[in-house]
Amino acid sequence: MTKLSVNINKVATLRNARGGNVPNVVQVAKDCEAFGAQGITVHPRPDERHIRYQDVYDLSKVVSTEFNIEGYPNKSFMDMVLEVKPAQVTLVPDPPDVLTSNAGWDVKNNLPFLQDVLAQFKEAGIRTSIFMETDIEQIELAAKTGADRIELYTEYYATTYPSNKEKAIANYILAAKKADEVGLGLNAGHDLSLENLQYFAQQIPTLLEVSIGHALIADALYYGLENTIQLYLRKLS
Repeated sequence: MTKLSVNINKVATLRNARGGNVPNVVQVAKDCEAFGAQGITVHPRPDERHIRYQDVYDLSKVVSTEFNIEGYPNKSFMDMVLEVKPAQVTLVPDPPDVLTSNAGWDVKNNLPFLQDVLAQFKEAGIRTSIFMETDIEQIELAAKTGADRIELYTEYYATTYPSNKEKAIANYILAAKKADEVGLGLNAGHDLSLENLQYFAQQIPTLLEVSIGHALIADALYYGLENTIQLYLRKLS
């Protein structure tokens, strides 16, 4: 079964909008795990507009499932990850000012950089993943970075799914097959939802993990957090 990792950035966004500690990010992470989530994902950015670096340290003490930290590997991010030693680090090519992740790595033009960064994480015993689009050549190059996995950027799939699900999934199936051929594990994330998740997982049997935040937290406003997590798990079963 594909694992569900809940991205709790939006919980931190809500907390930060008011100040204080409501909702409590650490407690929400613990509750997600108690309700069946198999991982917790965070994506701290330099401006700390949602998840703060201190949240990462606090969460590292309590997350008992799989802790996944996403982000651009600048020095402060790398120092934090190497200190915390999560189960997985996912490298995303985000410039500091973007609203949300909007592109995968251009491995061709960043190969030595990624090789150096990933080597440091792997030496620390951290599983590594890099955020990728479905370009076959780029995925072949990703295998040369030393990464354990890639995370497919699924915004195109989510946007196209309502009008043509076969077209939406086609390149992801090819990308998944290529990742398997070159020895890369496969994760996916971005705009996956209750509407489109089941079809994606059914069409890509090698899918190891999905990271879902925005849609899941939005659904929880209507269905409740425990019920929502169970709904997502059923889509993956």
